[in-house]
Amino acid sequence: MTGQPNIGQAAEAPPGKINFNLLAFVAMAFAIVGLIGIFATYAGPLPLERAMTRETALDAVLAAAKNPNPEAALTALKPQLDDSAGVISGGIAGIEQRVAEERVAMRARFAADAAATALRLRWLIGTITLMAFVFATTMMGGSIRHR
Repeated sequence: MTGQPNIGQAAEAPPGKINFNLLAFVAMAFAIVGLIGIFATYAGPLPLERAMTRETALDAVLAAAKNPNPEAALTALKPQLDDSAGVISGGIAGIEQRVAEERVAMRARFAADAAATALRLRWLIGTITLMAFVFATTMMGGSIRHR
């Protein structure tokens, strides 16, 4: 079986020729980094999207407080408010002040969430990039030593 690689071994290119198997492995290492970057573009804006949705729900609370049947309208909004639902627990009296205070607190929570998400994404991309670099270096080193 001369001239054919064993199963599990990359075919060795003759000197001066390009080893396409090795290039494919290195390309995959960098493709993984690119895919992680694409994932980051989806995960990064999530805290902002959640904050905007919550702002809309808090605006709806103020509008519902002016309805003929405000208690029913506020109760219907409770699922959209999630952890801001405490704003409607005190009834109609003073709801504008409670909504204003909740907006400040909600923005602080989502700002902290955005910072934590960004940090996790940076660590993820950095770790995957380092792993891809080690993988590519190992593949290149194995190819050079094999010659």
